[in-house]
Amino acid sequence: MKESVLLEKSLDFALRIIKLSRYLQQEHKEYILSKQIVRSGTAIGALIREAQYAQSKADFLHKLTIALKETNETKYWLQLLVRSDYINQNMFQSIEPDAEELLKLLIASTKTIKNTI
Repeated sequence: MKESVLLEKSLDFALRIIKLSRYLQQEHKEYILSKQIVRSGTAIGALIREAQYAQSKADFLHKLTIALKETNETKYWLQLLVRSDYINQNMFQSIEPDAEELLKLLIASTKTIKNTI
């Protein structure tokens, strides 16, 4: 796994999520969904960073698996936001591919690690 790629992409994604949350709060006065997406969207990178100092391969895999779940949850919130018209289709199409890319990277990483345990 290229940890630096995952770290960099997850950090960039977290920054975009924070900006999205700010937009939701300022433009729509929406606080519940914005807090949910910022929680799951920023947890991805935090978990990947945490995995760097895992105590074992199993612990490393566990942290990346949770990051994978958080990525999937973030995709859910993005879909909910676009379907409820809090964000438009262009905004969704701008950020969703980043979430999908993180999801694919994490799936590949967890599969690789599972094969080494």
